[in-house]
Amino acid sequence: MNEQHNHSLGNVHSSIGTENKIGWRRLLAFVGPAYLVSVGYMDPGNWATDIAGGSAFGYRLIWILFASNLIALLLQSLSARLGIVRGLDLAQASKNAYPRFVNFCLYILAQIAIIACDLAEVIGMAIGLQLLFHLPLIWGVALTLTDTVLMLFLMNRGMRKLEMFIMSMIFIMGMSFLIEMFIVSPDVLEIAKGFIPTNLFKKDPVSQNMLYIAIGIIGATVMPHNLYLHSSLVQTRQIARTDTGLKSAITFNLFDTVIALNLAFVVNAAILILAAGAFFKNGYFQVAEIKDAYKLLQHLFSSVAPTLFAIALIASGQSSTITGTLAGQIVMEGHINLRIEPWLRRLLTRLLAIVPAIFTIIYFGDNGLGKLIILSQVVLSLQLGFAVIPLIHFTSNRKRMGKFAISLKVKVLAWASAVLILALNAKLVVDQVNGWLTQYPSASVWIYTLAIPLVIAIALLLVYIFFRPILFKHQDQPARVPHGLATTISDLEPVSYKRVGITIDFSKNDRDCISHAIMQGGKKATYVLIHVVETAGARYYGTEVMDHETQSDADNLNIYVSALREQGYHAKAKIGFGRAASSIAAIVKEEKIEFVVMGSHGHKAIKDLIFGTTVNSVRHKVNVPVLVVKPQ
Repeated sequence: MNEQHNHSLGNVHSSIGTENKIGWRRLLAFVGPAYLVSVGYMDPGNWATDIAGGSAFGYRLIWILFASNLIALLLQSLSARLGIVRGLDLAQASKNAYPRFVNFCLYILAQIAIIACDLAEVIGMAIGLQLLFHLPLIWGVALTLTDTVLMLFLMNRGMRKLEMFIMSMIFIMGMSFLIEMFIVSPDVLEIAKGFIPTNLFKKDPVSQNMLYIAIGIIGATVMPHNLYLHSSLVQTRQIARTDTGLKSAITFNLFDTVIALNLAFVVNAAILILAAGAFFKNGYFQVAEIKDAYKLLQHLFSSVAPTLFAIALIASGQSSTITGTLAGQIVMEGHINLRIEPWLRRLLTRLLAIVPAIFTIIYFGDNGLGKLIILSQVVLSLQLGFAVIPLIHFTSNRKRMGKFAISLKVKVLAWASAVLILALNAKLVVDQVNGWLTQYPSASVWIYTLAIPLVIAIALLLVYIFFRPILFKHQDQPARVPHGLATTISDLEPVSYKRVGITIDFSKNDRDCISHAIMQGGKKATYVLIHVVETAGARYYGTEVMDHETQSDADNLNIYVSALREQGYHAKAKIGFGRAASSIAAIVKEEKIEFVVMGSHGHKAIKDLIFGTTVNSVRHKVNVPVLVVKPQ
């Protein structure tokens, strides 16, 4: 059942051992993935809906939170099962099951959802920084760009360090709200009554408003990128690919999921209870934004409560951002086989989230950010079905999952949850479109020509996603991977090069470069010693300049050529002018060089940014092998 494919999150795949541990130590080895997933259930988008529900209706919507948590537990357990049994994340499984164009569409939708989620984190963190340090929102938004550096640092430190950081953020949130719960002194009996379901489908305005907020809570709770993320993170554990090993891994990850998501439920419930106890109880029924909640806490209670509130908000945004960028890596590699540098991918995701936040602040002021968070949750709700439906199909497939396919009972519960989520989210989208038509009648032409056709197209794609695995059952095949598959190697013969290029920079590295070069061609090859003059004149004109440096370099290069000839080697000198990489590539083409030996300058990251990376540039400009010799 372990299929041939490229590993999800390859740099940390199977990086944490579990087999040599017993008892509670073995359980602790599996603890972690669900905690990274759980922060998505405690992000600023959840805060906004929980505060709105608690301030407007007291404790009456706690049961919605509880029901959402049960659905999340079911779906996340299916996600973990897929990753453990098939060794695929959800994006990779989709790539195997659906055509390339459909996968591209799924990638675009998933990436939009991740950016929308990241947008909520950016806004939440900026608000938290403003509340705590009185920092202007636009500065706070810009500062969130530093998350890219933090993410890269934590990933380089290993998966365990990343998980510990996230769990510490969850601990900070939990402790902050626990202390605030004691400060506001909620009514325990009323909290218990909040677990009793109420009728949300009455025709009165109060019930309709309650239904809208309930839909928002469900939409903000069950987030699509968490399903991609969990199916990948469980693969960071080393497990035996036997029935016993797989069963054990599923059981331990179920414990991890239940504990982590129930903690997330406690935090969400605490936010709603805080809003109910602090605002609804005191007659403030329209607290819908995070900033309003902070101000009222400051007004009603001591400075401790609002400070803890701001600290928890920052922790929430920071941790959710990290998991969101991890999900971005998973969907990019899984759906479309595109692999780019981690820092660049995270930077792009963050920039795409920061830009709309900055424009909103500039054109609509600070108050526009609250509406932007709500819009981000609507965007998230649109994408949810494209993750849930394939997940249920894949984990139900008995041919692919074997004895670990989900049972009929679980399948019924999963499809019922999917139908409920899709129906409620569809209503949320319809209500939002109707709201736009009512609020912006002058823009109705654009809504009818752009927004509504887009919604219809997305709905049709959703129908295709549902029926494809049913109509073409078991036809999913392992798809191509970014680096291809191994081929048969036989009858290997040594390669002899007739023309070898050697880059010379008149440093102590030259001797090593020449030594490695003559090992490749021996005395039968011709060696072209290449040096590039990079003076200001050479760079500006890009042609030959006979200044003092050029004449000195030519004389030095001829010394090398003469030394090689004396030892019986065929050698010649070639000087280039201007930018090093372009000049070297031009000489390689002109001299018909078959193999290039280059010395690495040994720079670290900062110097690379300042002086550039000639080696990498040359590799991309030439079509011949390049041997890089590092300084001793």
